[in-house]
Amino acid sequence: MSARTLMALLREPSGASGLGARAWNGVISAARAERLLGTLAVRLEGVEVPEGGRAVLVDALLDTEREARIALWEADRAARALAPLGLEPILLKGAAYAAAGLEAGRGRMIGDLDILVPRDRLDEAEAALLDAGWEWVKPDPYDDAYYRQWMHELPPLIHRERDRMIDVHHTILPLTARPKPDAAELVAESVGVGGGLRVLSPEDRVCHAVAHLFADGDLSGGLRNLWDVRCLLGEMGDEAALERRAARHGLGAHLARARRLADHVFGARGERLSLADRLFLCRLLARDGWGRDGAKLLGLAFYIRSHVLRMPPLMLARHLWTKWRKGHRPV
Repeated sequence: MSARTLMALLREPSGASGLGARAWNGVISAARAERLLGTLAVRLEGVEVPEGGRAVLVDALLDTEREARIALWEADRAARALAPLGLEPILLKGAAYAAAGLEAGRGRMIGDLDILVPRDRLDEAEAALLDAGWEWVKPDPYDDAYYRQWMHELPPLIHRERDRMIDVHHTILPLTARPKPDAAELVAESVGVGGGLRVLSPEDRVCHAVAHLFADGDLSGGLRNLWDVRCLLGEMGDEAALERRAARHGLGAHLARARRLADHVFGARGERLSLADRLFLCRLLARDGWGRDGAKLLGLAFYIRSHVLRMPPLMLARHLWTKWRKGHRPV
């Protein structure tokens, strides 16, 4: 129930005044596990909360502000490294929300720096980043080849001095995934935000968030992604343009599901949910009062689903067998 209480507070912060100590412990644990503690802190600004809870929220807000500064500094370093090539990196996810001053960026924890560059400039971009101090994280030849042949990004890089990760994308879903987003259009419609940096268009930001949530993962930590979708939809002006864009990227059905779930969790509970929608909702709201996944079997089912979405059956079987032999086990 803690995840549900967390969602209720994000939807209606005034409900915080009625929570007891046990409920607060559960909400904070769930928010921390879902990386939504800073977001909760923003939503509860000006709302009366227990003194101990307020201290935790203040610390979380300071952490997210620091992370945003670091992420934007890393983005500036990447832009400087790519500038001699005439490339302006397109920021994705949290760094993009922070750079563009979007609601989704307020209180959001930002981990790795994610950027997108045109696929035909990928080799140049990689060489420039390596020259600027980044180095490969994955030394395994199989992993390296897998990323380069089938994934939507290069193998992850980490800066040798600053210890910060960067993921260099050339599209927003694996090449083996069923939806085939138009990567050239993502680049062409991107918007400059100054400092040699760009972000996706408003429509493409929603499409990317939806793709990341429903078409490329097991929904672990999915509540933060659903909150991103809620915020991005709230700042969306032209709904018809968004529908056209989602159809262009093959994400129309995923967008429709994202709308239904975001409305149900954060809004006025509009459309009735299908059985499949309810399974997604159970997966998203599985955190218990200790921040643990309270639906392990459902989590395993979504883990399997995430791999099925990424690649055809024979390729998946070969990939999982190879990873199993190398000692990889799902958590």
